[in-house]
Amino acid sequence: MSDLNKRIEEALDEIRPFLANDGGDVSVEGVEGATVKVKFHGACVGCKVSDFTLKGGIEATIKRYVPEIDRVIAVDA
Repeated sequence: MSDLNKRIEEALDEIRPFLANDGGDVSVEGVEGATVKVKFHGACVGCKVSDFTLKGGIEATIKRYVPEIDRVIAVDA
């Protein structure tokens, strides 16, 4: 695992307990340049506040751990 991926996973480990409280989770599907692609699981799939969770929680936390990341997007596959 690269240093970049390790730091992204550390950031997600900070967020996961909050997602798990609501029956959800998130995984990294890939990194392309300065963009991280994530996939929601469980209750997070189709949740009304998933956009807020993505930008306000996941993206903000990843950027704090990995400042070279510009954005985080959710993917279906």
